[in-house]
Amino acid sequence: MQENSIDLLFPSRAIELLSDIRSEMWRNLINGLINLEPTSQERIAFVLMMVRLGGCFTCQSDSFRAMRGCILCSNTTVKRYKGSDQSLLDLYNEAKIDVVIYMKEVTDYDE
Repeated sequence: MQENSIDLLFPSRAIELLSDIRSEMWRNLINGLINLEPTSQERIAFVLMMVRLGGCFTCQSDSFRAMRGCILCSNTTVKRYKGSDQSLLDLYNEAKIDVVIYMKEVTDYDE
């Protein structure tokens, strides 16, 4: 895996690389996600949380963040997060709720 690869949004493949950045609570969250399918609601929710946290929507291909790559950017984002690990887990749980609601809307729409 290339360390400086550029993706449009936080890549799911980078989740496990965030494991040792914070406390055991954070590590447990990451370890619980590693073996899940990339299409699982839990992994999608984590990606959504990281997109929100890192501001991926505002990243431009010629920006400093993009040139460093998503993996370094996400590492820096999580390390510099001023809130507690519980706060990060709360953000993850909010993203999980949003994913569940969205998936339900899409499923209802298709029927």
